[in-house]
This record gives sequence, C-alpha cells and structure tokens, in this order.
Amino acid sequence: MPTILGVSGSPIPNSNTDRAVRFVLDETGLDSEFVKLSTQRIEPCRACLACVETNQCVIKDDGQALAHVFDQARAVVVGGFTPYSSLDARTKAFMERMYCLRHKAGKSVGKVGAGVITTACPPGAEGLPPASDLASQQLGIWMMEEGVENAGNLVIIGNVPCIRCGFGDTCEMSGIQMMGGPGATVESMGVSTFGEPPGGKDGEAAKDLARRIRAAVDQA
Repeated sequence: MPTILGVSGSPIPNSNTDRAVRFVLDETGLDSEFVKLSTQRIEPCRACLACVETNQCVIKDDGQALAHVFDQARAVVVGGFTPYSSLDARTKAFMERMYCLRHKAGKSVGKVGAGVITTACPPGAEGLPPASDLASQQLGIWMMEEGVENAGNLVIIGNVPCIRCGFGDTCEMSGIQMMGGPGATVESMGVSTFGEPPGGKDGEAAKDLARRIRAAVDQA
C-alpha cells in the first residue's frame, strides 16, 4: 500500500490537476499511488449508516477499494477543480465516501492531507467568485472533521472550458469575457499549463507543499 495517496477529480486527460497532484506526490519522495476519479465508478454517500459497525461502505463500486487504500495510507493529496466556483462532484464524492472510516475508530485521525485546487478564477480577482477560497474551505473543513492534519493547499490557474468548445468568442454565455474582461478572446486568454515554463512559481509552490507534507509525515 502507498504511503501517500493522490486523487484527481478532473476528467480531462493529463489535466493541470493531474499533473500538479503527480508532481506533489513525486516531490514528497514517498511511496505513492495516483488515482484519477473519472476512471472509477464512485457514487456519493447515501447517508444510510450501514457502515457504522464495520467501517466499510456497502455501496458496491470502486469506492470500497479506494477507501481501503486511503485507510492504509498515511497521507493524501486531494486534487479538484472549481466548476460553479466550488469543488467538483467527483472530488466531493471521494470525500463523502471516506465517511465510512469515521465511526468509533476515527481511522483518518492523524493522517496528513493537502489539496490541489485548479481554478480559472484568479484568487482575489475583483468581480469574480472566490472559487479557490471556497474550495479550500471545503477541503479544510473535511480534514478538520476527520482529524486529518492539514498541510495546506496549492492553487493553480486552470482554463475556462469555453476556450475549447468552439464558440468561446461568440457565445453570449461564454466565460471568456467574464474571466478576461470585455474584448477578451480565446486567443488572448491563452492556455494555462501546469509546469510551463519549467521552474515557474507554480512548481516552486508545489515543491513547498510537498516538503510540508513530508515533514508532517516524518513527524507523525
């Protein structure tokens, strides 16, 4: 079993979220496993409480095996993105399904957790939703309620989907102008790619997060 588990809620192949989570895992130097949630069949929690006596979820899907891996790991990096300015549904479903480990045993207490949040809304941008703040709060509250030590979050700038739909410059509902202001176009917005240029500030922030995770694991 891995020492540290990384999950990504992004369904896009080799997405910014995927690359950032993998980068953080590698930089910790710990034995790791990466899981892309879109390749798994994971329902949200049903609130049935059938897991109380066994600490095992009764929903027969990939969430059972993932909960077992999470249970054995000492640390987790949760990667999500921010559709409608909050955590995506797959990431939220993962968080909910770890609820089965909570009852009586508190099996997540003492683990180390960190988040990778990909958002098209730059933090603090005037007139835009505080997407990264809301996602950070969601992850932080989940860790607090489960007794997981929060090593912090990495926030990276992603891309509004309208840059690749084919109508981003003409659609009245396009997010291009919302993000870039009047007159913004797909071309002027460009594409944000984690790790490019190499050695950029995102990479340094990811290395810093990885160091904090490793230090917390070593001290646990």
